[in-house]
Amino acid sequence: MQTQQSQNLQGSSQIPDQFSHGGHELMDVHEAIGGLVGGMEQYLLYEQHVQDPELKTMITKHKAYLTQVYNSLVQALKTGQEPTTKTQTYNFSQSSNNTIYGMQPSQPKTPAQSVNEINDQCVSGFMMGILKSNTSAFTMAALEATNPVVRRVLADSVPNIIEMAYELFLYQNRNQYYQVPQLKQEDMQIYMNSYGIVQGQTH
Repeated sequence: MQTQQSQNLQGSSQIPDQFSHGGHELMDVHEAIGGLVGGMEQYLLYEQHVQDPELKTMITKHKAYLTQVYNSLVQALKTGQEPTTKTQTYNFSQSSNNTIYGMQPSQPKTPAQSVNEINDQCVSGFMMGILKSNTSAFTMAALEATNPVVRRVLADSVPNIIEMAYELFLYQNRNQYYQVPQLKQEDMQIYMNSYGIVQGQTH
């Protein structure tokens, strides 16, 4: 009985690279790629509503980067081997990563009632939602991936998509689309000092 059961088990070295994928991996990667495709298509829809040249340039850069990620991931998934284009590092061009803290009163926001009301604030918010969603899906898929190449493409893409979201956050914050409240300094200190450093060597 045990011999018969063990005949059904195969190591990855016995399986061709293109089939070296687990079931959970394929389902999660399929979902991650589908989310990426949806995000890329939404970028196309949003682009026509953008007024700010800086945001338009950001959309163009994001689309180019996400297309490279898509191609690399699809190639790795289909072949089980290293894609032709390895994961690139996403660098944004803003010279300052200064965050503006504090809240300014503003008019209560309500949902747009016509397409003409879709503005740069709306578009940058939509883009942020896409990037957050893709980051989560890629992380979950990487944790399920059995194929080492697919896992690495997913995992290596996550910090770069996070960087894209950070670039977008700085843009939103600078334009007061994304305000950052702070706790009182005394409350901050309580949180910051609530853990201590472990002393000595850890093994």
